[in-house]
Formats: sequence, structure tokens, C-alpha cells
Amino acid sequence: MEKPQDCFVKVGQINTRYWTMGSHHSPIILIHGIGGNVESWLPNFQALAAKHRVYALDLLGHGLTDKPLDVSYDVLSLAQFVKGFIAVLGIDHAHLVGHSLGGGVALQFALTFPSAIDRLVLVASAGLGREAALALRISSLPLLGEYLTRPSLSGTKQSMQSIIFDPTLVTDDLVEQNYRLALLPDAQKAFLKTLRAVGDMSGQKQNFYAPIVAGLPTLRRPVMVVWGYQDPVIPVAHAQVARGLPDARLHLLKDCGHLPMFEHTQVFNELVLEFLMD
Repeated sequence: MEKPQDCFVKVGQINTRYWTMGSHHSPIILIHGIGGNVESWLPNFQALAAKHRVYALDLLGHGLTDKPLDVSYDVLSLAQFVKGFIAVLGIDHAHLVGHSLGGGVALQFALTFPSAIDRLVLVASAGLGREAALALRISSLPLLGEYLTRPSLSGTKQSMQSIIFDPTLVTDDLVEQNYRLALLPDAQKAFLKTLRAVGDMSGQKQNFYAPIVAGLPTLRRPVMVVWGYQDPVIPVAHAQVARGLPDARLHLLKDCGHLPMFEHTQVFNELVLEFLMD
């Protein structure tokens, strides 16, 4: 599968990598999860770009985007970063598709900048409750987190396999790609700053998810929620919280872990395209 060309733009002082493809109207912004990158969306990019102008960005501190250590990585800061990104590109409003932490960022964006969003797709989204995987909770601890998240090829493979239903989907190329990005200067520190901004040993921090959940009834845009039944990172029960949205559609996928867009690519792409064209 051919990768789109890397593009870079300055969001404030942050050199930010993104991909873009497609020439149709109604732009889509794809927002990856913690530890993710634009490559997280590679299986979906061309299919979505057949009907939309699609953008995917490396969030602050992720992928090939700058990793400053003197800034906040809380969800509001990340939402403001995404708003700055689309503003620099001259996009007034767009559909947002957010996975995991990216879903929490998309929700915060929708609540903070409601006029800038059309429709919202939440994929195994953070920001809807406290529970989270034990590995993430332990990694939020001082010193232990630094030890557990040290990049290694075997650790990268194990981490990727642990979050999906069928670990055989994780290829050596995928592992190598994510390992190389994890080795970049300050990548580990930025990951831990992000993790500790939104989570602790108890799970997702209350000051992260509680304001989002409280704001759900005010969200007047159509929302689609996609979740894997066997998600080991954020429990599928959190998908039910989204029923509090005024206009929400819920799709739960069988034999699927934390990466629906990767594990069930065709189904995911069809669901998104149908939802955005409805």
C-alpha cells in the first residue's frame, strides 16, 4: 500500500507533519491515538479520499511533528493544536474522525469549537469514562513509566499485538515503522507527557473525561461511534455513554480489538463514507 507524501506546515512554532489526498468537498480530519501517527490511517486513506478531501496529522509530540517538552499535552491543548492546523490550511469546518485519545481530542474540539465541525466519528474513543488498560495506567507512574516505555523492537511488536483481536495482522514492516518513530529524539518523553496529562494509575483522569461527558448533551452534530467488542484498551461499555448524544449512531464490531479501522478496514471505510454522505 503506497504511502501518501509527507507534507509539513507550521502550527504556531510547531513543525507539523500531515498527509492529504482527494479533491472533493467536505474535508475530513483524521486524528490518531496516543503513540500513533499518520500511518495509523494508511488502510483508510485512499478509500476515504475517493469521496472527500482527507487530511491526517501527527499530533503534537507524535510521529514526525515537533516534540517540545515545555508545553502542555492536555486534551484542550491538543484540540487547540488541531484547530490551529486546520486554520493554517484555510479550512473553516470539517468532519473529524478520532481514534482513542484522538477521539477525546475530537470531542473536546467539537465542544470548544462547535462551528468548525460538521460530523464526528469516534473510534474506540477516550474521554468517555475512567477505565483504561492496566499497561497504560502503570506506565503513567514516575520512573516505572520511563522503564516500561523504553523503545525496543520486541516491545513494539508485543504492544501492537496486545491491542488487537488477531495478532497475526501485525507485520514486521508495521513493527519496524512504529519502532523507528519511537526512537526519535524526545518521542518517549512526549508520549509520557501526553499519557500523564490524561491518565494516572486509576485510569483516565476525571478532569479529562468528566467535562466531556457533561458536555455531550450540548453536542448538536451527528456522531457515529465505532468500537470493537474485544477492545482491551478502553472497554466497549464506554460506547454506551455516547447514547447521551442528541444524534448518535453506534456500531459494535465482532472479533475486533482497539483498532477497528485497521482490523476491519473495509467495513470501517464503508461505515464512515455512508455516515458522512447521509
